[in-house]
Amino acid sequence: MLRSLRVACLALAATFALSASAFADTCSIRIHFVKAGWVIGGTAGSGTLTCGGRSYPLSIGGLSYGFTFGASSVRLRGVARNINRPRDIEGVYGAGSAGAAIVRGPQAAVLTNQKGVVLEVAGAQSGLIVNLDLSGMAVSLSR
Repeated sequence: MLRSLRVACLALAATFALSASAFADTCSIRIHFVKAGWVIGGTAGSGTLTCGGRSYPLSIGGLSYGFTFGASSVRLRGVARNINRPRDIEGVYGAGSAGAAIVRGPQAAVLTNQKGVVLEVAGAQSGLIVNLDLSGMAVSLSR
């Protein structure tokens, strides 16, 4: 009897876990931010998350530490995966990065936050910047 109850609980838990990920959505995302720094860098910008035909404005901010010199403007677009509700996009996305842009250069990234949301974005960076740093980008829904 106890064994049957355990098996039933495990089956129920597995069903719940599978159904929760089955309802996760893939949404489109657009981000624009400015990055600037000298050793310590900062990032500020905005974006839009579009899920199920509705658009949600985003705020972007962050810091980086390492070798950073210059300033650039970055425009990215792509998808946000594993979203159960729009608020899941909020969180800190961390990355190590290395790059350089003199006038214009490509950018691509795959980032994950603590809620399991995965951003797959690509676009262009323009400006004059050289970086080899660790950075964190905070994304939140604009109020």
